[in-house]
Formats: sequence, C-alpha cells, structure tokens
Amino acid sequence: MSQTARTRRRTGRVATVVLAAASALLLLPSSAVAYPNPGVVTGAVGIHDPSMVRTADGTYALYGSNNLLDARTSTDRIAFVNAGSAFSSPQSWWSAYSPERSPWAPDVSYHNGTYWMYYAVSSFGSNTSAIGLATSSTGLPGSFTDRGIVHSTSSSSNYNAIDPSLLVDDDGTWWLAFGSWWTGIKLIQLDPATGKQSSANRTVYSLASASGGIEGPALVKHGGYYYLFASYGTCCAGTSSTYHIRVGRSTSRTGPFVDRNGVDLRNGGGTEVLESHGRYIGPGGQSVMHDVDGDLLVYHYYDGQDNGAPKLGVNLLDWSSGWPVAY
Repeated sequence: MSQTARTRRRTGRVATVVLAAASALLLLPSSAVAYPNPGVVTGAVGIHDPSMVRTADGTYALYGSNNLLDARTSTDRIAFVNAGSAFSSPQSWWSAYSPERSPWAPDVSYHNGTYWMYYAVSSFGSNTSAIGLATSSTGLPGSFTDRGIVHSTSSSSNYNAIDPSLLVDDDGTWWLAFGSWWTGIKLIQLDPATGKQSSANRTVYSLASASGGIEGPALVKHGGYYYLFASYGTCCAGTSSTYHIRVGRSTSRTGPFVDRNGVDLRNGGGTEVLESHGRYIGPGGQSVMHDVDGDLLVYHYYDGQDNGAPKLGVNLLDWSSGWPVAY
C-alpha cells in the first residue's frame, strides 16, 4: 500500500463450464489496446491490495487492506459478496505501530494443512512498522488466529516492514519478500515450523529499488526462475494514481533480479506487466495466485468511469515467453 495513502481508509476445482467462462472473460478484448482489461467480476469488488486463495470447499476467499482486513467470497471467481473481515477484533499489539489499529496488504496462502496470512501494520509516512502473521484451518473470514510479529522496523531503519509476500520454495525453505519506498524491496528467510523469521539466517536481502516509489512485492517461482513483481509509482489517489506493475526475474531467490533488458531491479529496472489504460487507472497492489486454470494476477485499479473508485482486477498470466504476460 502506498505511503501517500495511509490517511485514507481503503477501502480445488469448480465446474469446468464456470472455469471456461471465467477464462474467456479474461481474454484481451481488443487488439487496439496495449494492455488487457481486467476480467469481468461483479458484486462487492471494491478493495485495495487484494490477495486471494481457493479454500478446500471451493470457495474463493479474497482479502484486502483495512477494516481488520476486508474479506469477500465467491463461488465462481466472478461474483463476489461482502464477507466481513479476516479478524473479528483488533490485536492489542497493533497500536504500537498504528494508532488506528488498521492492518494493510494481506498475503494469504495454503501450506501444510494451514492457511497462512501475513499482513502489515503501520501509519502514514512512518517506517515504524511490523509484519504480522495469522493462521486458520479454513481460510474463511473471521477464522484467523493472530500469531504476532514476524519482522519489524523502526524510525532508524532504512527500509519498511510492510507489504509481505510469502514464497515457499521447492526445497522446503520459506522466504518473505516485503518493503515499500525507503531503500526498496527486501527478503528474509522464515522458519517453516513457526512462520516467523529464521533464527539461523537473519540476513535482510535487497531485491529492488526505484526512484518515484516501489512497493507491494509478489515473489513467485515459475519454471527455472524466480519472478519479482512490484508496484511502481504512487497509489490511492483515485484517477491521479500512477501505480503500474513491473517484473524482473532471477535464477536465485535472493537475486539479482533483472528485467528483459538485463537492468537490475536494484537500479530501477523492471519490465512492464500492466499500466494505466482507458478507464483502468493505477493498477497495482498485486498478488499472484495459482488456480486450476493457470496463474492469476490479482490487483486493484481505479475506475475512471466511476469517480476513481478502487476495484478488483483479475487477469490470467501467460508464461510461454519466459516472462509473465497478462491477458
């Protein structure tokens, strides 16, 4: 979530025919535009910093920033309804990092029989911040139990502990990418037994930085590469938002990550994945979800035909070129 927006309140398998319809809706509707429009979603689609998981009973659970982590659910990945929040009440420790006790930018995924949710707690313009962890046996709204702080930063830190993204690697190791503004995107190793920072490896790796703002990483592995998505620019200013999504890749989870032209993301590199076009302004706050029909880019944008309202965007990703292409 953008540092310029902290004073705002931001808002298994489904039937084959449903997935076919959803896939069709995600196709690029016109060759006249450089980037695809988001796939059609309906209902309660107002959200920031979305992260989505498909639960054991086939329900899509979508979580976003603020209001104890806003929740939406869907049975078909198209029609979404309001479903409360991840938490039933604020956690007492949040007040040390956010007087508003309003968490941001959740990252939810399923591993080892448990749903893991990492999230950020901070205040506008401050890097006195913390990443928290909550777990659930169902992944559904209201079911998460808080597990406390994973990593924190203070006013003397040169980076910011927000916007988490979990990577569970093929070798069984766990890693958390995070960060916003300051010196950019960072990475730490986690202990899979606890989901907390590893005591054996306390290194904070630097993955990406950029002038003009970089935040909201999504770190994923595909084929023989690690891919780092990030939101560049500024968020949460309605139709004045400049967010856009770029990506780099590396053969190592700790980098260096480079773009198509070989420019290091630590030196401002990044290949464009999605940017403003038509009514779809400032796409970002992204996550990547693996579903039965492929990998999904899940993000928010500002609707230029609806007074700049923040809305959910979903597109499939094509990896055939070795680089993720939204369609």
